[in-house]
Amino acid sequence: MAAFEVLNQKGEKVSDVTLSDEIFDLEVRGDILNTVVRMQLAAKRAGTASAKGRSEVRGSTAKLYRQKGTGRARRGDIKSPLLRGGGVAFGPKPKSYEFSVPKKVKKTAKKMALSAKSQSNNLKILNTIELEDIKTKKFIEILEALKVKSALIIVSDMDDKVILSARNIPSVKILHVDGLNVYDVLKYKDLILLESSVKEIEGRLL
Repeated sequence: MAAFEVLNQKGEKVSDVTLSDEIFDLEVRGDILNTVVRMQLAAKRAGTASAKGRSEVRGSTAKLYRQKGTGRARRGDIKSPLLRGGGVAFGPKPKSYEFSVPKKVKKTAKKMALSAKSQSNNLKILNTIELEDIKTKKFIEILEALKVKSALIIVSDMDDKVILSARNIPSVKILHVDGLNVYDVLKYKDLILLESSVKEIEGRLL
């Protein structure tokens, strides 16, 4: 069990919290993280590219001219892929790029992503984030106090004032514990956990 400092939103230490080594101090394997990140990105792909084949293009099915005797290449109808405005040969069709990964691998990848942040000293734990009003400027002041520019913030309760204050900052994302995922943890330089979310994360991953 490793002890971590708990900070307030002014960047001052207020207490300590112990984190499970099974989640925050694992050996990080790049191949597992890579597999899960690829799975997440593949699931996001639209796969909506589509082109019409010769059977779908609108046009006459009459043969353009007779097969023999003209001296030219034999020709079918006007919807041929060889003609302008004809169908596309072997064109793209809508499809899904999703592939599945075992639940155990997904859970292990989450642990490794959290361990990577912990081991690189890019993990910060806050006791709470409280704002009186919806103010982006106030939220930026909190980030400056924590010496953070790019961060993923994991919370256990979604506070509208905090979410709306942070939404216009492109380098910051706020997620509920339910939405914790490998891609976002690795995408942002720093990971900020609210103290109330730590126990929830440990409960889900242990």
